[in-house]
Amino acid sequence: MRGNYRRPFVKRDTTRINERITAPTVRLLDEDNKQIGVVSIEEAREKAAEAGLDLVEIAGAAQPPVVKVIDYKKYLYQLKKKKQEEKRNTHTSETKQIQLGPFIGDHDLEIKTRHGREFLMNGDKVKFIVKFRGRQMSRTELGEQVLKKVIEHLSDVSKVEREIKLEGRQMSLVLTRDKGAKKNDDKIES
Repeated sequence: MRGNYRRPFVKRDTTRINERITAPTVRLLDEDNKQIGVVSIEEAREKAAEAGLDLVEIAGAAQPPVVKVIDYKKYLYQLKKKKQEEKRNTHTSETKQIQLGPFIGDHDLEIKTRHGREFLMNGDKVKFIVKFRGRQMSRTELGEQVLKKVIEHLSDVSKVEREIKLEGRQMSLVLTRDKGAKKNDDKIES
């Protein structure tokens, strides 16, 4: 019963430390990030042993490789924290959709544009769609007027990313946040 069993992929630590560093000469940095200079690997290992710390390769592709005298466990902890911080600071922009009709009332349009303003202030893109049913296809100019009103209402916080376009039975428009616009939450009432 041996079958086609695959071992799960385990990401291995490829950082070279202490005896794993094979370059004959290295550029050495001490614990305080002060550059000591280009030294032989034996001399670098001796300095690390004197300090009671590890010799860790920081930039292996450099000529000669850059190594640093630090505590390896602390180095791993700092890398982990750095990755977490990068992940926390990234904001993925989503495209939010708001559907409208060609005969939408002014109040309803105001509410929909208010939602669009909130999405834009959060850094998302907003796609406004006007759907046409049946005989409404003969009055596509009404849908275009609705989308132009949307552009007018949101002109202070947005810019047009994709112009008004008729695709089958729907007309669409994509707006993004204008970087020059100030983040003013009082403006949401319009």
